[in-house]
Amino acid sequence: MENLKIGTEGYLEKIVENKDTAISYGSGLIEVFATPAMIGLMEMTAQLSVQKLLSEGYTTVGTEVNIKHIKASPIGEKVYAKTVLLEIDGKKLVFEVSAFDTKAQIGLGTHTRFIIHKERFMEKIKSL
Repeated sequence: MENLKIGTEGYLEKIVENKDTAISYGSGLIEVFATPAMIGLMEMTAQLSVQKLLSEGYTTVGTEVNIKHIKASPIGEKVYAKTVLLEIDGKKLVFEVSAFDTKAQIGLGTHTRFIIHKERFMEKIKSL
């Protein structure tokens, strides 16, 4: 975890498919990139940006999102997310997240993740 640094960046892209639409997610009634799909892309980008810097057996879990979805993107459109690690507070990581399609920015906000030890976390969950 000593490898984590403020400013660590992430980038991930995808093409919007039918499974990514508001209709498929149940979050709306039109065939555009769903807000939950955009948030998922942002979370995955943040997670992947730091995973390679964590000690073996550790990962991160998302705990908070504060996101604005500001533009619709149709099926077939390329979308991508960018993340920047803004804050490290013990096991708490705060990211700036943003998403774009080929025409403009489509989303922005912040995302918080916590570093956990996978096995201990799952053992704790099973004992609840």
